[in-house]
Amino acid sequence: MVCDAVLVVLSGLGCAVAYHLYTQSALGKANVYAAASVVVAINFILLTTVQHGYRLKNITNLPRAFRITLTTWTGLFGALLAIAFTMKVSEDFSRGTTISFYLVGLAVLLAWKLAAGRWTARALATGAFANSRAVMIAEFGLPAASNTMMDLAHHGYRLMRIMEIRSTDLASPLLLSAIAPRFDELIAYARENRVEHIFLLMSWSRQHAIDSILDALKILPVPVHLVPDSHAARFLRYPLQSTGNTFTAELRRAPLSWNERALKRTLDLAGTSLALIVFAPVMLVTAVLIKATSKGPVFFRQTRNGFNGRAFKIFKFRTMRVLEDGPKIVQAQKNDPRVTAIGKWLRKTSIDELPQLFNVLKGDMSLVGPRPHAAAHNTEYEQIIGNYAFRHHVKPGITGWAQVNGYRGETRTLELMQKRVEYDLWYINNWSLWLDLKILLRTLMAGFIQGSAY
Repeated sequence: MVCDAVLVVLSGLGCAVAYHLYTQSALGKANVYAAASVVVAINFILLTTVQHGYRLKNITNLPRAFRITLTTWTGLFGALLAIAFTMKVSEDFSRGTTISFYLVGLAVLLAWKLAAGRWTARALATGAFANSRAVMIAEFGLPAASNTMMDLAHHGYRLMRIMEIRSTDLASPLLLSAIAPRFDELIAYARENRVEHIFLLMSWSRQHAIDSILDALKILPVPVHLVPDSHAARFLRYPLQSTGNTFTAELRRAPLSWNERALKRTLDLAGTSLALIVFAPVMLVTAVLIKATSKGPVFFRQTRNGFNGRAFKIFKFRTMRVLEDGPKIVQAQKNDPRVTAIGKWLRKTSIDELPQLFNVLKGDMSLVGPRPHAAAHNTEYEQIIGNYAFRHHVKPGITGWAQVNGYRGETRTLELMQKRVEYDLWYINNWSLWLDLKILLRTLMAGFIQGSAY
């Protein structure tokens, strides 16, 4: 918090001083800009705190830290500018200073979050924050086979002692009698060393043992944590949802909520409109070249399966001498004789995909999502890849998580398609607007040239 505040104030003052000295050769209104910088710093810290941005796990989660910083900083500037305009005080601040403060402040904060996140992650890995004293009561053999010890050390807990109990004793109805001397010694040790936490590591099926140990520990005024066993941990990795007084693990998320669909559609319409303006000359020249170099239509339409498996006609620039669509379609291969001279270049540069922007406008597709396959291939893969059908839980996209990770073009083996499906399912289960923007940015940064596209 302190570092954020200092960086924000220094950025505000630095931008004000630099801009005024450069444009007017005089400082002027230093107190006004200092006060404004302090106001921005206080609000930024409060808004970040509300979003739990200063928790250790969020500091080390760089994508989340960047997202919180970007949205909070941008939203804060928008809100403060609106307030300044409403109160008629916006003329007190030069536009140059305000814009430079936004850009410089954001860059400085993101650089600081990157450095802080990496430093904190290294510190956690070495146990630098393991200051909370703890003891563990565990089923014999589990501590050595579990990652819990390392996780606790990495996240602030220092295990001072481990008491292991044999499985036969845990299964006995006379558990406390069997371990009484050792248990009394552990309680005395906890009192003497001011232990702050107790962890239980045993199978959750041992309800009698857990209840007995918990009842015996009530004489110690410290929290007792039950560590998930290997079976429960597998399910507790998923988000927990409250359904009244019952909590459930959401093992599979539903298709995007109404709000998420609205956000994604807004991005689609805005991005598609901009792309059509930018690429209109390219599309016009491409259409002329296709018509001039080979017989046939400019556009190629083929049946694909979209959201919920519904069929739609996808638009592409024609790159082949054939217009295949039906129950049997052969994927394009290297040196495929069906590909035209201009078509080879169009496929290599992905320009043949640009007409799919019209599919996005129609609502059949999205800018980002699993790539739609020909209906014939769709039917084939649904029968041999178990999770393939889950790709239809969202709209197909012009680019996707699998594509930016290298799984694009011809899928010569079943393993390649399974890997592509794996990436698609990860995208569906982890969707966010930030992830869509990241994929679009990576697509643009990678350029249009793709080595596996024939």
